[in-house]
Amino acid sequence: MSDTAPRRPEEMPAQSEFATLAGIELVEASADRVVCSMEVTQRLTNRNGALHGGAVMTLADNVAGTIAFLNIPVAKSNTTIEAKTNFLRAVRVGDTVRATGVPLHRGSTTMVLQITMTRGDGKTVAVATQTHLILDWNGPGSH
Repeated sequence: MSDTAPRRPEEMPAQSEFATLAGIELVEASADRVVCSMEVTQRLTNRNGALHGGAVMTLADNVAGTIAFLNIPVAKSNTTIEAKTNFLRAVRVGDTVRATGVPLHRGSTTMVLQITMTRGDGKTVAVATQTHLILDWNGPGSH
């Protein structure tokens, strides 16, 4: 692999412990499309008993970060610098949210990603757009 070639899906590390804690499962991953799912449990609800908006944003961020990660070389990393989410409808406990993300722009310093989240009946729950900054990276603990 060259220093500038993007990662291959099989080179991607496992999901983070935070994603696991939220119940996010990776369904499909390529540089062109990432799909994750998340079952709505009582622990992920707001005070109204519907899926918490922060959980929706966590799912979107995980998908967007995975797409960006698969589009950059091993010597690079990424971080979210802008995130916008439009919430369209509620999701109840027991349902599953499916998030599908695609890159809209793949630049050398930034990427723009769009994530569409649907519930079990196929209706759109939320649409998120994120901008990610591509960083030089020397691994954990580097400054």
